[in-house]
Amino acid sequence: MAKLSATKSHDSLFPILPQTPVGMARLAAEAEHADDGHLIEFKAMHARSILNRSVSKRQLWMAYSINPYRGCEFGCKYCFARYTHEFLQPTPLATPTRGTLDIPQQPWALAFEREIYLKENAAWFLEQELRHIDPNEEIAIGTATDPYQPIERRVGITRSILEVFAKHEGYHLGIITKSSLIERDIDLLQQISKRNKLTVHITITTVDAKLARLLEPRAPRPDLRFNAVKKLRQAGIRTGILCSPLLPGITDNEAALDAVAKRAAEAGASFLSANLLFLKACSRPTYLSFVREHFPILVEDYAKRFATMDFAAAPYRRKLALMVDRVCRKHSLGERFSTLPTSDAGLAERKPPSSITRSSTNPAQALLFA
Repeated sequence: MAKLSATKSHDSLFPILPQTPVGMARLAAEAEHADDGHLIEFKAMHARSILNRSVSKRQLWMAYSINPYRGCEFGCKYCFARYTHEFLQPTPLATPTRGTLDIPQQPWALAFEREIYLKENAAWFLEQELRHIDPNEEIAIGTATDPYQPIERRVGITRSILEVFAKHEGYHLGIITKSSLIERDIDLLQQISKRNKLTVHITITTVDAKLARLLEPRAPRPDLRFNAVKKLRQAGIRTGILCSPLLPGITDNEAALDAVAKRAAEAGASFLSANLLFLKACSRPTYLSFVREHFPILVEDYAKRFATMDFAAAPYRRKLALMVDRVCRKHSLGERFSTLPTSDAGLAERKPPSSITRSSTNPAQALLFA
């Protein structure tokens, strides 16, 4: 019997097997052009569901997440969610070694902010899927991509999702956004909060508008976000501020955090919370390019901090946890303090008010329900 050549490919040996992408890659390949923006293409994706089960690797926290969009227009330099566009690639990609600094910008990571997928029939899927989950399960909207990015103004997918929840009761809901567009939906948020447990989180990393424009190029100005917090609170909606991520050498000092906390208190925020920079391989090229261009003096420091890991070291986490706690106490932002661990014993062992009680592999998800 003749031997098969070792150089034969899997496809040539089994030509009858499917040669097209599968899973999310297939849905992306089948997505249809829907709209255009500045340097952005929007595609309609025939999603198969809208609720995503989120499970911590440490089994400390579970919830469902909803992301009405795949990809995000805001283009935040530090965004850890760029990796989600990797799932749209037709073939598996090699993952860089954790801690590797010199990683070239991957096309799919850049596409995260330039190729946005709109999930069709999101409200219909949600109606069907809510029948099969426990209402006590926590549902987070906007854990990977902003539910109020600019395209939402035109297509209203997030609003359609809120319209579904407005007809239900007994759910635990959290929303994360950087956008003042959320003011548009105050009517629905009020309806939802009357019969459900709702917490809105507005991310504000700095009060410095110039710095914010560099970090978050297409997100609304900080003052517009503070004003959104004020309007939501006046409408009776529990709303707090996420000062996340805290950036080493840039916003991780007490003066910068105090400025955010002061404005948070003036806006009537229910709480202020913070988390540290999480520098995944997918976000390293974008973020470190920003550092090299605007804060070159910090390049060596970042090389040391993230030489072998994506997360901040434990002593640094403890230092910032205490700082966040002091600032929140100073401005009476006392319903919730810090999401930063103060010890290495594990988040599950920590108690409010100086900590959270749940953790997740997704930093944004860990903030939602403390």
